[in-house]
Amino acid sequence: MLSRRDFLKSGVAVVTAGMVVPSIFTDALAEADTIRPRTLVVVQMAGGNDGLNTVVPWADDAYHKARPGIRHEQGKVLKLDDYLGLHPNLAPLKAMYDDAQMSIIQGVGYPNPNRSHFRSMDIWHSAAPEKEVVTSGWLGRYFDNACAGCDPHAGLSLGDTMPLAMKGERVMPLSFERPDNYRYNGPDKDAYAALNKHAHTDPASQPSVSAGPKDRAHSPKANAVDAQKQLEFLTRTAMDAQVSSDTILRVTKQFQPAAQYPGNEFGGGLRTVAAMIAGGMPTRVYYVSLGGFDTHAGERGRHDQLMQQFATGVSAFWSDMKATGNAQRVLMMTFSEFGRRVQQNASGGTDHGAAAPMFLFGPAVKTGLAGKHPSLTDLDQGDLKYTMDFRSVYATVLQNWLETPSKPILGAQFPTLPIIKG
Repeated sequence: MLSRRDFLKSGVAVVTAGMVVPSIFTDALAEADTIRPRTLVVVQMAGGNDGLNTVVPWADDAYHKARPGIRHEQGKVLKLDDYLGLHPNLAPLKAMYDDAQMSIIQGVGYPNPNRSHFRSMDIWHSAAPEKEVVTSGWLGRYFDNACAGCDPHAGLSLGDTMPLAMKGERVMPLSFERPDNYRYNGPDKDAYAALNKHAHTDPASQPSVSAGPKDRAHSPKANAVDAQKQLEFLTRTAMDAQVSSDTILRVTKQFQPAAQYPGNEFGGGLRTVAAMIAGGMPTRVYYVSLGGFDTHAGERGRHDQLMQQFATGVSAFWSDMKATGNAQRVLMMTFSEFGRRVQQNASGGTDHGAAAPMFLFGPAVKTGLAGKHPSLTDLDQGDLKYTMDFRSVYATVLQNWLETPSKPILGAQFPTLPIIKG
């Protein structure tokens, strides 16, 4: 019999946010073909995306005057109406907009905006601007409130760290950079597999029914039983991780995408999400990030490249959703911790700002422009004034897509938007 120390030496190496997968995962996966929950994919544009050079007010003279070196010319902007248009590199997203699969929510922010990356990110992730110290995120509280008893596959973050948004008080989703990083490295898989069965019981490990609680707690036999049970729990845990990691590896390696993803972590993350959705994983929320948006200097070249990566990745993902027949049950939401200032700086970039647009993608959205675009002349210390509280967007997604009350999660009832089809 292995000791606890021997077992721990044998090589359990599951790269997650300290979480392991219960064996009910296999049951959930088996049922996935008949029970397909609605799925939310969250895309974080990390660093503070320049909303004015993403959704461009091309017909506003104030835009052109404030940004003589980084503006987009009227003739190159992908026009949405007689005032706004998309960045020239967002042509794949303009096609989705024209195909009624994209909603643009304008002027999103919150009261008393903070221009620190870390503080503003905490506010967006927690949806609790009034709290200085936060321990859970809005999606984590969704898991706590609506996914009690769910296995950790209810949520999955692709990246090197678990974002605060996904952390709950009782439920901690999975997190890994790549599917092959989520694995069991122990040598005795066959031996552990024998313990990884629902019906497994060891008669010798069961305490006598005639023994009282006190007798069982202090007897040498009871202590041995407790040690045995702990060891069996550990070994079953290890094999649960192996079973789920093998499944994730299988569905991602067998997946044949319908379009080309960007060759970076963002593209790889979206490809993994598409593969797991196509493979029937019982995940309700996926979280991926595209970084690099802190464009203080030389913004045009850098931001242009990011827009290309963003558009290519999102478009490839939705091509796969359509090809695999999953588009109707998937919604994608994007956000960034803040926008940029209206006026360009002396380095050909933009500094930290406030309000910016959010995007929703998928057949479930009502396409078009939602909310009011902020004024480019009536500013708050050089920043756009928000016209839409981001918690209203969260409330809309929670209530109208994930079908759960938003007040227990957000702490108050925020108005919802008519941007998701019934």
